[in-house]
Amino acid sequence: QVQLVESGGGLVQPGGSLRLSCAASGLTFSNYAMRWYRQAPGKERELVASITSAGDTANYPDSVKGRFTISRDNAKNTVYLQMNSLKPEDTAVYYCNAGRGLLRLWGQGTQVTVSS
Repeated sequence: QVQLVESGGGLVQPGGSLRLSCAASGLTFSNYAMRWYRQAPGKERELVASITSAGDTANYPDSVKGRFTISRDNAKNTVYLQMNSLKPEDTAVYYCNAGRGLLRLWGQGTQVTVSS
């Protein structure tokens, strides 16, 4: 059974940091590009980071560039999202996504709340 399980969310003050993890099982992890998305209440789901299957290229939208870093450990079947200098507008449910060709797999999400 394929599973993506996110962890590491929580409540953090503005300017703080969090590291999200997504552990994959039931798939050949190193064959999949990995992405992090987020969705805030009343808004569409937004891509915030992507990384190639080999981990050699990462991309970010301008909204998080310089603050978020995606990485992966193919030996541990895990992808990470390091989030620094967090802002209230980063508050959302964060989802892990695995992609290969037309196949897309999703985790259940983890809540990140940035508030004082």
